Amino acid sequence: MIRLRELQMKDADGMLEWMHDPELMKNFRFDASSMTRQKVEAFIAESLIDEVNKHFAVVDEDDEYLGTISIKDIDPISKNGEYAIAMRKKAIGSGAALKGTKLILAKAFKEWDLEKVYLNVLTENRRAIRFYEKVGFLEEGQFKKHVLAHGSLRDLTWFAIFKEAYNDEGL
Repeated sequence: MIRLRELQMKDADGMLEWMHDPELMKNFRFDASSMTRQKVEAFIAESLIDEVNKHFAVVDEDDEYLGTISIKDIDPISKNGEYAIAMRKKAIGSGAALKGTKLILAKAFKEWDLEKVYLNVLTENRRAIRFYEKVGFLEEGQFKKHVLAHGSLRDLTWFAIFKEAYNDEGL
């Protein structure tokens, strides 16, 4: 059974694992290779009191950390926020990301009363794009040569899912 819980200090090793994995990081805009235990623990501590950015651990039935899932930059006036996810390699393809995404979208739309959850992804990250489309995110557009990532300007594709279109069946 996959569930979400607040991040805990015991999650730091799992977070550093995906942050220091070059294969996983090639799909991210940022370079986390310089992240240290101290920085990760500071992030975890901040996540417990942050009202604008909601970060959760995706965990299995044994409470093992599988990844981090977030709704960031929550705007209660415009009723939107930005989705983000990062999973450990061992969790990829297990269904944990899909279940975690459904759980956080349910929070976004039901608990936090958001109308829209959006995300952006490097356009070349086809695996992630297939996943977002499977969840129900719809492409809103592309920003060409928008972000410097891995030494070159890259395109971003923007996606969104809306409250009225979200279906949480199967949770």
